[in-house]
Amino acid sequence: MKLRAVEARVLSVAPWLLALSVVGHLLMVAFQTKMTMIDLLVYRNGSPHLFKGDLYEWRLDQYADVFPLPFTYPPFAAAIFTPMSWVPWEASRWIWQLLCLACLYFIVRTSLKLLKLDDPRRAMMWTALVLWIEPVRTTLNYGQINLVLCAILIGTLASARNWVGGAGVGFAAGIKLTPAISGLYFLITKRWMAAVWSFVAFVVVYGIGWAISPSQSDKFWFQLLGDASRVGPVGSAINQSLRGALSRTVGYDVKTGPLYIVGVLVAAALTWFAVSKTKDVLALIISVQMLGLLVSPISWSHHWVWMVPALLWLIYEGGHLLCKITAGLWVLLTGGYLISFLLMAQPNIWDFPRPWVFVLLGWGYPVAGMLTLVAIGLATRRKRDELLSGDEEAAHSEPSGVAG
Repeated sequence: MKLRAVEARVLSVAPWLLALSVVGHLLMVAFQTKMTMIDLLVYRNGSPHLFKGDLYEWRLDQYADVFPLPFTYPPFAAAIFTPMSWVPWEASRWIWQLLCLACLYFIVRTSLKLLKLDDPRRAMMWTALVLWIEPVRTTLNYGQINLVLCAILIGTLASARNWVGGAGVGFAAGIKLTPAISGLYFLITKRWMAAVWSFVAFVVVYGIGWAISPSQSDKFWFQLLGDASRVGPVGSAINQSLRGALSRTVGYDVKTGPLYIVGVLVAAALTWFAVSKTKDVLALIISVQMLGLLVSPISWSHHWVWMVPALLWLIYEGGHLLCKITAGLWVLLTGGYLISFLLMAQPNIWDFPRPWVFVLLGWGYPVAGMLTLVAIGLATRRKRDELLSGDEEAAHSEPSGVAG
């Protein structure tokens, strides 16, 4: 009751809270405080090289003395980012930031709708708060695409129209490969036509990339695909996938060896536990995305923006004690900027050996992700059991109907 009273008070000033958060963020953009937007520079400056035929040889040297950043996305992504290079850098920075803010609000609002809590003030409140957690903050600081992809996926996956859901997944996977895991949602929910549409959409965007540059398409899909070392340092604390955490633990890149396979099997089993007894749309979407983040070779801390809808589900829908514990853990990890601390503490981005304390802390997001899956499984089973017991009690309480 106390928490609800606090929420009611905050909701009364939610528009002002959102305005304050957004103004604070935009001031950071204006004065470039920790806002290099280095990934946006990669998108903007690298994309035109698709048409020059050297997209995957190009590197961004600016702000990247240790690791000159390559363009790591499929050719279709370069094609849709190219118009950004026609816009002055200062203008593109502002356009991208405003787009990402709109996507963040859409993610929160859509999550609350799926939770049947469609209150604009509640969406404002949560947008204002999660704007400052680490995955969202670093996405905005780097000028990353995570919020845009998350908004596309949660919006289309929640649609009842098969072609909308499928097209959203195929389109997002054509920009960046990791959203392809979202197709698993259609298989779990037996939406076969949506799965077909996702495949068709992906083939279309692949075809567009190939039509623009067959050589660059062949190079990406048949030479570079799967080379995690090209994307970045697997063992750095910023990589919060199971492969990253396992590699830091043992002191070398586990690659796709036995340890990684065991980790994937554990993540898959936990995902099955989460999804097998529920039809809760948001819970299913979150579970699939958590699986993708855990098993991907590279899941930078800013990829974990999916913890925003996860946090909302754990707070409002999860009735199990573990849901509260997991929600608290997410707040502690992301509100405390754990990964930023670990990045400052490590000697460089390439060395695997770490003090055991840092190794343990480096499991933060993977552990929270796995706990989220367990919490969803336990909470949905409890709700299912309560509904079944309620139906049985109602049936027993009905009059026998025996005539007098």
